[in-house]
Amino acid sequence: MKRILVLALSLGMAISLAPAVSASPKEPVKICTKATSKPHSSPSVLQPKSVAKSLPNTFTFVTNCGNIVVETVGDKAPQTLTALATLASRGFYNSTLCHRLTTQGLYVLQCGDPTASASGGPVYNRKPWIGIPDENLPVGETITYPAGTIAMANSGKNTNGSQFFFVYEDSALNPYYTIWGHITSGLEILRAIAAVGAAKQGQDGKYYYNGDGFPIQNVEIRRVIVR
Repeated sequence: MKRILVLALSLGMAISLAPAVSASPKEPVKICTKATSKPHSSPSVLQPKSVAKSLPNTFTFVTNCGNIVVETVGDKAPQTLTALATLASRGFYNSTLCHRLTTQGLYVLQCGDPTASASGGPVYNRKPWIGIPDENLPVGETITYPAGTIAMANSGKNTNGSQFFFVYEDSALNPYYTIWGHITSGLEILRAIAAVGAAKQGQDGKYYYNGDGFPIQNVEIRRVIVR
């Protein structure tokens, strides 16, 4: 089941800005250590059938660039938090790479796909999970996804899986993506990663700076602590 964040100023219009200069190595973010994770298939995890009796309060993403701590929205997104806590406790996010960074128009780092292909998601016995219903959508808000928000990525209504995105600057998206928490520590890490930029591969096989692509500074989630 394809699960990608539709990064668009309006539906169906994805950002794709390709500068003429090729992406040459920049100074790595000083707070980051070398990422050693590789794309891999999604581990098999049984999808929970009911909402957890006790929902998590925080998620701590232990990355090669430092810890990003998220305070959850609690009972505003019970199905989402139950699913994410289940995945985290089974090691689904361990040694995964964040695969998408946008630095123009929208300001997010997207993670949660072990395959790093933007199309991976949770599976059990090789079968994809049933999409998690949308929850806590910011309908009627002017700035729908302010800096510090963490929300689910999806490919349409009620298709949420394992992918999510960190918002490091105020971003106006259509209110289609479940907000499940807010960053309480580590926002400066995301901004430092974004400052290095993103890149996409051109037809000539070379990589070029782009407003929407892989983060040049590799970011790996080593593990997730749920409390």
